[in-house]
Amino acid sequence: MKFDMNEAWRVASAMVSANVQVLSVVAGVFFFLPSLAMAFFVTPPELAESMTNEQAMAVMAGYYEQALPFIIVAGVAQAIGVLALLALLTDRRRPTVGEALKAGVQTVLPYVAAQLLVGLGVGLALVVLAGIVAATGVIALALILAPLGMAALFYVFTKTSLVAPVLVIEGVRNPVTAISRSWTLTKGNSLRLFWFYALVFIVFLVLLLAVSLVIGLLASVILGEGPVGIVIEGAASGALGALMVVFFASILAAVHRQLAGPSAETISATFD
Repeated sequence: MKFDMNEAWRVASAMVSANVQVLSVVAGVFFFLPSLAMAFFVTPPELAESMTNEQAMAVMAGYYEQALPFIIVAGVAQAIGVLALLALLTDRRRPTVGEALKAGVQTVLPYVAAQLLVGLGVGLALVVLAGIVAATGVIALALILAPLGMAALFYVFTKTSLVAPVLVIEGVRNPVTAISRSWTLTKGNSLRLFWFYALVFIVFLVLLLAVSLVIGLLASVILGEGPVGIVIEGAASGALGALMVVFFASILAAVHRQLAGPSAETISATFD
């Protein structure tokens, strides 16, 4: 089946419109609040211009060491949130928020395992490429392998983009099976999917940067430099980021529906 970008966006937008209230609850708890907490409790350090590279790296290393527990907790919470969003968007039984969160908790371990497997495979491939360049010492080879490695990275993430829908919608619990199923579903449509994901991501990224810049400038002018302005900027970024995640979850659900083929009952239940 040839992937249709316009149809995927139409279905994704319809999903969000039909479930806006329950999606807002999950997005607020699992995406907005963690972003706000990170902005309030783990503020990035300011690097002085007089710092050497070693001093700047030491400061950033200390920051990430301090922030790591928050990052892990926020990452797990957001993974549960994405899986819960998919359950709310696609389960024809119309689950409550609590039931969707339960589905997210039950699915989060295979989801994390699948992401780790993909990340490990990609990381190993990059290490091999770096080793080849280091062993040969040929600069021209690095210039060739770097874009090829980046292209391969985008390819792998596109091919495995449907792991979460496979886990939630199809009830798969084996992470290797979920990766394989996602790879099969995206066969023949990888390039179209990549451009679709990239286009949506770029639009939201530009919007996020613009809103963050405007809110940051207003907060700085009105409130001055301080924690209140940082929290306000973090709240604005968190709200827009939560909206972006909701749309991306709906896009994944719509892409899976189009490539896997829905049942008549599922279509009826989603748009009733």
